Formats: sequence, C-alpha cells, structure tokens
Amino acid sequence: MSKTFAIEDMPFAGTVPSPKVNGENEGMITGNWRVRRPVVAEDECTQCMTCWIFCPDACITETETAVTHNLKYCKGCGLCAETCPSKVISLVPELDFED
Repeated sequence: MSKTFAIEDMPFAGTVPSPKVNGENEGMITGNWRVRRPVVAEDECTQCMTCWIFCPDACITETETAVTHNLKYCKGCGLCAETCPSKVISLVPELDFED
C-alpha cells in the first residue's frame, strides 16, 4: 500500500533545496558527467549576472572580479555562455583539465 501525502506537503514542481540555502546539497551533485566546462575570462567580465539568471542548476556565484561556477552542480549545458552579453564565457572540453 502506498503512503499518501497532502498536496501542501509536497515540494513545488519536484524541486530540491538550492545548494546555496544549506551549503552543499548532496542530492544535487551532478557535475561529474559534464562534457564541457564553463571558463570565464575574468578580466573582461562585466558582472551583469545574466548567466546567473539563466543557469538552471544555481551553480553560479559572484566574486570580487567575476562570476564563478560551482562545478559540483554544473552540467555544462552552455546556457551561461549563450546568454552572456559580453561573450566572456567559453565552454572548454572537460578532458582539457586534470582535476
């Protein structure tokens, strides 16, 4: 017999908590199968945060000089690079990195 839940107890649209809310969320770590890694040209980044708006994985944060991707959560979809108005985010093959 299956357990029943009240509709108000169910998460909205099957979402899980953001990694920013409680630190790391082990249930969201999916970056280990990424094929391409986003790399930001920090000296040219205007910090408009357009990439942050469009990131479906909430893995982009702002630093003092540019934006940074939390690669534990990044799937390499490329939306950040596509939507960057300054075109300073490039997708580099994951095999080009040793870590």
